[in-house]
Amino acid sequence: MLKPKGSLEVVCGCMFSGKTEEMIRRVRRAGFAQKRVSVFDHALDESRYRAGYANSHSGWEVRTHATSNPDEIYRIACEEAAEVAAVDEAQFFDKNLVPACEALADLGIRVVVAGLNQDFRGEAFETLGELMVRADKLTLLSAICTVCGNDATRTQRLIDGKPAPYDNPRIQIGGEESYQARCRHCHEVPGRPSNGIK
Repeated sequence: MLKPKGSLEVVCGCMFSGKTEEMIRRVRRAGFAQKRVSVFDHALDESRYRAGYANSHSGWEVRTHATSNPDEIYRIACEEAAEVAAVDEAQFFDKNLVPACEALADLGIRVVVAGLNQDFRGEAFETLGELMVRADKLTLLSAICTVCGNDATRTQRLIDGKPAPYDNPRIQIGGEESYQARCRHCHEVPGRPSNGIK
């Protein structure tokens, strides 16, 4: 008896690392293979670029369903008889995204999820962390540090050109005007609590 070939693929990293571009690349390849594809984006992200599309910083885009409810992702993907379901900006969704993605993969759907694994403080986005440990395939991307040119794995938030303090709100929609890619050593978070290790 043949078992369904569903899977969960997670593409993550800091801002400007190419997460959305990689998700779109996989969606396009699925389209070339004549697969039915449903793509989703969080409603919070609709204000950044063209509404109704997931957009990469390099200009790639793909049409999406905008929602903040993971149950909607499950429902729409099933209604559209999707063979591939892709979710962008997964860090904005609550933890209910995890069972929704798992249920779709269990139905035999290839699920591709893209998002930030860390916030501007360098702390894990819980939903992405949970998806990462459940992934059948995990792709961790890096960018180029805007300060030293080394591999960047952190997202630097800026306010008036200066590093945002730790107590700044965790979620703030923005692009190059508010964020930079930084390496571990160039990433700054004024007021970050000590980790207790000397």
